[in-house]
Amino acid sequence: MTLRLVQIAMNAQDDSALGRFWAEALGWGSSVEVPGVVTNLEPEGLAYPDPAVVYIDVITVPEPKTVKNRVHLDLATTSPAHHAELVARLQDLGATPADVGQGDVPWTVLADPDGNEFCVAEPREDYRDTGPIAAIVADCMDPRAMARFWDQAMDWTLHEVTDDHAVLRSGQGVGPYLRLVRTPDVKTVKNRVHLDLRPYPGGDRAVEVARVRALGAADIDLGQGDDVPWTCLVDPEGNEFDILAPA
Repeated sequence: MTLRLVQIAMNAQDDSALGRFWAEALGWGSSVEVPGVVTNLEPEGLAYPDPAVVYIDVITVPEPKTVKNRVHLDLATTSPAHHAELVARLQDLGATPADVGQGDVPWTVLADPDGNEFCVAEPREDYRDTGPIAAIVADCMDPRAMARFWDQAMDWTLHEVTDDHAVLRSGQGVGPYLRLVRTPDVKTVKNRVHLDLRPYPGGDRAVEVARVRALGAADIDLGQGDDVPWTCLVDPEGNEFDILAPA
C-alpha cells in the first residue's frame, strides 16, 4: 500500500472568511466541518477524494502570519487575457500584490486576505489540464533529496528533478503538480500550509507512518493530542505534514 496526497491544510485567522475568498477564487463550494475552526473547500460534482483535485481545509489558528510561506499555490490561466482577468477578479475579492523578491517575471504574485502568498501563473502548456490549481509549490534546500523522499512516500510520479527544482504529479496524470523549488531561506516557524495524505482504502495509517519514518520523516508534537485520527510528522527538511485515516 502507499499514500496519496488528498488535500492541503491552510491556517487562517478566520477559517470562514478565508474559506469564502478561496471558494470564490477557485469557483469551488465550501462547507463547515467544525464551526469557527475548519472550513472545507471542494469542487462541485466530485466525490472526495478524487485524484484530479487536491482539496483545501482552512483551519483557524491563533498565531498570526509572520514570515513568507514556504508552501503556496500557483493558479492556472489559459491566455494572457484570462491571466489579466483573473488577477483583477482576485484583487476585487480582496487579494493584494505581493513582493517576495520575484523581480520581472511572467507570473503575478498576490497575497490572499490573510497574507498567504500565491501566484497567478502565465499560460503554460503543462498547466493546461490541471484545473484551477496548477501546482502546490514548496520551498526546499535540496530538491533532489526532497524528491527522493516524496517520490517514495506517496504514489505520485516524479517527472523532473534538477539541483534547482523537482516536479511530481499524481500517478494518474491528473490534477495539480507538486513543485519543489530550491530557496536559500531557512525554515524558522511552523508552516501555515501543509500537505495531508491518506492511505488507500484497506491501508493502515500506523503501517504508513512507520514506512515514512523509515524514509526520513520524524514525529512532531503540535499540541494535537493522542486521540486525533491523524499523525503529525515532518519531512527531512522539517516541513509538517499529516497522515490521515484511510478513506
